[in-house]
Amino acid sequence: MALPAHVEPLERAWFYTYRFICGLILFFLIAPILIIIPLSFNAGFYLSFSKEMLSLDPAGFSIQWYQDFYNDQKWIDGVKNSFFIAIFAAVISTTLGTIAALGLSRPEMPYRKLIMALLISPMIVPLIVSALGMYFFLVKIGLASTYTGIIVSHAVLGTPFVVITVTATLSGFDQSLIRAGLNLGATPSKVFFKIIMPLILPGVISGALFAFITSFDEVVVINFVGTTVQQTIPQVMFRGLRENISPTILAVATILVGISVALLVTMELLRRRSERLRGMSPT
Repeated sequence: MALPAHVEPLERAWFYTYRFICGLILFFLIAPILIIIPLSFNAGFYLSFSKEMLSLDPAGFSIQWYQDFYNDQKWIDGVKNSFFIAIFAAVISTTLGTIAALGLSRPEMPYRKLIMALLISPMIVPLIVSALGMYFFLVKIGLASTYTGIIVSHAVLGTPFVVITVTATLSGFDQSLIRAGLNLGATPSKVFFKIIMPLILPGVISGALFAFITSFDEVVVINFVGTTVQQTIPQVMFRGLRENISPTILAVATILVGISVALLVTMELLRRRSERLRGMSPT
């Protein structure tokens, strides 16, 4: 956006300084990712740029680490476990989080702030504390070292993201639409599925994506409540860094970056759709 001609020199200097600082912060955050991606195509075994790569010699690049990832059953099992656990955890988180957000959005709901604080507490409490508490709880009920126990644990971590996202969507919801539907003879369930759900659907899907990626990337809790049978991609990567460092980890990290970018693009499209449904111009 160009500055108008009447802007004072001090304002003009701050305009460009502010953007320069934002650019430095963005570079600081993105630089590690930008380094990982080209290194995943390294033809050598070492996790560093070779002379051939720096000179852009084709001999220095290879897709062998992606092939190793595809041919190694350990990685494939990790991918299957990650998607299996993350999908079911996201479904549970989305269901519980949406119900909770709908209840918290009602003005007559008592102790709303206290309940909200309890619901988002898994985001505030240190993850190692949550993992330890979940471990003792799951051992007591006999679900430790099972897929069910891991899914429940990840659902607990993902629910706060759904609650916050759906609550933010409901903050601009016109409650008169519900009263109008009820006055016209619609049942509460029909009002929910025909009026409420279509309007909050972008927020629900965004919350589900947050819950999915939270479960997909989680490595602390599953180390407590899971075993080698249920190990996920982050676990395989973590143990690979400790036992046998291989550029295959960089290839997997690049794939995970691609998944994260796809999810971010999806959430941005959903945000713009939500703004259009509310009559706002997407920004």
